[in-house]
Amino acid sequence: MQDPFYTKEKKRKPKAGMMAADAWLDSSLYEFWQTLGRGYTRYQDFMSRFHVSGIKRFFVEILSDAFSFGAIGAVLMTALALPAFDIIDRGAFNKAEDYSVVFMDRYGNEIGRRGIRSDDSVALDQMPDYLLKATLATEDRRFYEHFGIDVVGTLRALMSNAQGDRGTQGGSSITQQLAKNLFLSSERTLERKIVEAFLSIWLEWNYSKDQILKLYFDRAYMGGGNYGVTAAAEFYFDKRVQDISLAEAAMLAGMFKAPGNYAPHVDLAAARGRANLVLTNLVASGFLTEGQVTAARRNPAAAIDRSDDINSPNYFLDWAFEEAKAIIETTNAPGNNFIVRTTIDTTLQSYAEEAINSVIREQGEQYRVEQGAMVVTDTQGAIRAMVGGTDYAKSQFNRAIVSTRQPGSSYKPFVYAEAFEQLGLTPSDTISDRPVCIGDWCPQNYGRSYRGQTTLLSAFASSINTVPVTLSIKTGRDAIAQLSYRMGLRQEYPVTRSLALGVASVSVLDMTSSYAVFANRGYKTQAYGLTRMTTLGEQLVWERNNDAPRERVLSEQTVSYMNQMMHTVVTGGTGRRAAVEGVPALGKTGTTTSYRDAWFCGFTGNYVAAVWFGNDDYRPTNNLTGGSLPATAWQKFMAFAHTNIEVLPVFGVDFEPPQPIVADADLEQVEDVIERPPSLKPAAARKLLDLADRLEAASAAVAPVRDTAQASGSGPTGL
Repeated sequence: MQDPFYTKEKKRKPKAGMMAADAWLDSSLYEFWQTLGRGYTRYQDFMSRFHVSGIKRFFVEILSDAFSFGAIGAVLMTALALPAFDIIDRGAFNKAEDYSVVFMDRYGNEIGRRGIRSDDSVALDQMPDYLLKATLATEDRRFYEHFGIDVVGTLRALMSNAQGDRGTQGGSSITQQLAKNLFLSSERTLERKIVEAFLSIWLEWNYSKDQILKLYFDRAYMGGGNYGVTAAAEFYFDKRVQDISLAEAAMLAGMFKAPGNYAPHVDLAAARGRANLVLTNLVASGFLTEGQVTAARRNPAAAIDRSDDINSPNYFLDWAFEEAKAIIETTNAPGNNFIVRTTIDTTLQSYAEEAINSVIREQGEQYRVEQGAMVVTDTQGAIRAMVGGTDYAKSQFNRAIVSTRQPGSSYKPFVYAEAFEQLGLTPSDTISDRPVCIGDWCPQNYGRSYRGQTTLLSAFASSINTVPVTLSIKTGRDAIAQLSYRMGLRQEYPVTRSLALGVASVSVLDMTSSYAVFANRGYKTQAYGLTRMTTLGEQLVWERNNDAPRERVLSEQTVSYMNQMMHTVVTGGTGRRAAVEGVPALGKTGTTTSYRDAWFCGFTGNYVAAVWFGNDDYRPTNNLTGGSLPATAWQKFMAFAHTNIEVLPVFGVDFEPPQPIVADADLEQVEDVIERPPSLKPAAARKLLDLADRLEAASAAVAPVRDTAQASGSGPTGL
């Protein structure tokens, strides 16, 4: 039996423990709050020593706020400086245009240059003293006094701009301009100006004033593709920079602000006016007296004639420079100066320019059309001429490359070619020309009439719209688009119901490449303009491989059918104005909605060319069709181009070529002459090169048959 006393004692012990814990907790909290209170009292006693009142309190508050805002400003400035730090960490100057390329035509004659012309070989102390003073007087009079940012000059420029006065002295210091030239682009944004300021301070910390000024003279763009005063002196005055006169130095110093406006080969009057202002600045800054600059005012500088540069195939050179830069980057070519051999033929280039411009001059106002473009290649894709607009000096926009327009009916060869390939049709097959609809879209013919049963040949020659739409329904529009890409179109476009009528975006260059497939028996023939690249030391960097296997895009049967149909367009269809006497001419016209674009694309046995006419702002023309001005310009060029050369036949077209100009020529002798083109006139050299190209193409075409016959042990071994 359990003891009742024991049970009672067991029940009392837990209760006593809980009371002890509660007492400990209460005392601990009491001690904590007492300690906290004593600590706060001591803190108050300590801080009371710093308590100020009266006028002292005002200064303390100001100082306190200054520290607070200073800390915030430091964080903000660090954030703004991060882009500049990143640029500096990369440790490389701006190399966007650090290439100098000399371009040669197909015969080896120089036709122009692109990229930089730079020369940093002249030390600062060897440059004329008045060149340095003219630059400082105009660009940065306090250059040797400020820390990289001319605060006084910036404030003065802001006040001048606020008053609407465009002065002759800008707000950016020479150091800021150098920072932009070395590291940044020319975009006018607040972010760029902030980064420029930080980079300017970094330059001042790491370079001496003389080093900064030397870098400025060497890296500043001076117009005409020239970087630095040394290269500019040679380009504009054909002199060493050490030998330039005060008037010439003033003209150079005046170009720093806006070389595109004040370059003497662009606008000599503006360049002289700017140089006169520089002379005025020299006097105002106290560097020279009026008497010392009087002779320079009376005898202003005159730049050497650069008309040859203006007459260069500039649209082609712009495109070729981009192609050359891509090759340089891909091959990791050594150095910065290169020589590039191109495919351009200056004689054909002049023919193409004359064909476009003469048509615009004679009939442009009548048709309300202002622009035209043309690309010409041989049948193997080598670009012989490129016209990107009517006047390069007024507009450098290359309408042959950059601009993409709807081709209209000149797109129809893709539709018919796919139908021949896929459906096994022939030009003599009949088809119904009747109303056709895809959903709620019902295209109409040009004359809003229908012929009923007609042949594909007749429908193509007359550019009937309903027939290609019917064919596109049978073949599928995606198949047509894919064929156009394989043939040479590179700009992607949406596949819509109206694709068969040319509602797509194409360039003149790509249309030329596509039509070259028909001229080259169905093989892919992408246009190209560069054949060889070397360094100035003649080290080979890149060379085009003409022996690469070719991709067949169309069967020979389809090419034969299409060539017959495109020949009919010229002999009795919409392209009759493109006919060239004694030359088998083939092609297709194209006209878009509201007469915004007009095309003629075609070829002979010698050349392929696409022509476009229209307006840059997409303004409709006055009923301009592809069979009018484009066909006329195409015919003018081809008539010029086929003068005094052997006219070659076209595959699939019956043609009796005239007697060749060079008969029984030995290939080795021809090639030997080609290697010495400077001694030949361009026309004679072009004939010989055309002959060599044809012989090479014929040899390449026969080689597979010969190799097969020899491998099988049958057939004539001498084939």
